[in-house]
Amino acid sequence: MADSSSSRVVTAAILVIGDEILSGRTKDKNIGYIAEYLTNIGIDLREVRVVPDVEGEIVAALNALRSRYDHVFTTGGIGPTHDDITADSVARAFGVPIDVDPRAVALLLERIPKDQLNEARLRMARIPEGAALIENSVSKAPGFSIGNVHVMAGVPSIMQAMLDALAPRLATGKKMLSRSLAAGLKEGDIASALGAIQADFPDVSMGSYPSFDPATGFTTTLVLRSREESRLVAAEAAVAAMLAEVKARLGAG
Repeated sequence: MADSSSSRVVTAAILVIGDEILSGRTKDKNIGYIAEYLTNIGIDLREVRVVPDVEGEIVAALNALRSRYDHVFTTGGIGPTHDDITADSVARAFGVPIDVDPRAVALLLERIPKDQLNEARLRMARIPEGAALIENSVSKAPGFSIGNVHVMAGVPSIMQAMLDALAPRLATGKKMLSRSLAAGLKEGDIASALGAIQADFPDVSMGSYPSFDPATGFTTTLVLRSREESRLVAAEAAVAAMLAEVKARLGAG
């Protein structure tokens, strides 16, 4: 990664742009993918917002998020149609001009014959001044980065290609480590004891996730997360001991 740190926590937000997401017509498939991707490279996703195709809404959300987090990843709104206004909104947020970028045109010409590069398709080559392009190996129309904002397509396959191209130049931090334990118990059986362990390990995140299996009934999976391996190991041992103790007590009862 371009600027990684062994101890610094690097944070991020996602801004999903599009009326079709808010209406339910399109089901978002990008948030979970980006969240997992960022976790794996050492970036903590802290917030997700969804806004309509309204310039003022996009600008306000973008300015709020980019001042709060190390990275902001946007998806959607960089296609050839009239409602694809993300690039213009980002330019407005940064107070810079936007125009057809020769670098982006050259990329489009690798896929589109020159006589078919009409006004609509040229919209995909409009890039805010000072932005770096994000390669798109799927359809060639690039995304871009300006400041700490990274603008990507909404189509999942294209977004994923852009994220792969972008990742090597992202500032990252120390990776979050995790352990999952199948409790084999109901949440209510272990809630108090888990809370006591959490108090002993304030630096380890402890999540409790109930589920239901028709064959076995209700059960719980515990997920522990920390950046320090030694603390994660110690917490895992404490939770495992607690689970064994509760199972023994309930079995004896």
